[in-house]
Amino acid sequence: MTAKKLQLPNLLSGSRLLLMPVSLYCIYNDAWLSAAVTLLLAVATDLLDGFLARRWQQTSTWGGLLDHSSDALFISATLAALAAFELVPWPLPLLVAGAFMQYLLDSHALQGLSLRTSRLGRYNGIAYFILAGWLIIQRGFSIELLSEASLLAIGWCLVVTTLASMLDRLLTLLRQRSR
Repeated sequence: MTAKKLQLPNLLSGSRLLLMPVSLYCIYNDAWLSAAVTLLLAVATDLLDGFLARRWQQTSTWGGLLDHSSDALFISATLAALAAFELVPWPLPLLVAGAFMQYLLDSHALQGLSLRTSRLGRYNGIAYFILAGWLIIQRGFSIELLSEASLLAIGWCLVVTTLASMLDRLLTLLRQRSR
């Protein structure tokens, strides 16, 4: 592995891959406070990696791919664990993974090209972390600001917006190919 790939922003992105099994273990073992700390650490590394990469001029296609992949794998796995507790709709983690695969393939990121973002996809990505975080933090700190039924309904709204995002990306791709 080259020294460029071992830069701190990339290491921070990759750390979410290591945090993923920790998050799953905590959720499955009802260690909600530890799951909350793990999730907050994952969010902190996500905020910090991009900031540092831009600040230190260490952005790269590989780093962007690692960042987005780590996010997608971490949040898909965390949402799957929450779905096992029936806290989020079961289709949501599957759709998150599917939307990310579509994003990769549509962007040709696997061929080393830059990732093409979608506004709705970006908002959904943020909302996945907020939903998971809200659920985990409420359980971790024994507070209920929103009922779990309300959060489940929000999860179903994310199912709809994820499908809309995937359809929008597909239609954009088809329009570009028809030109």
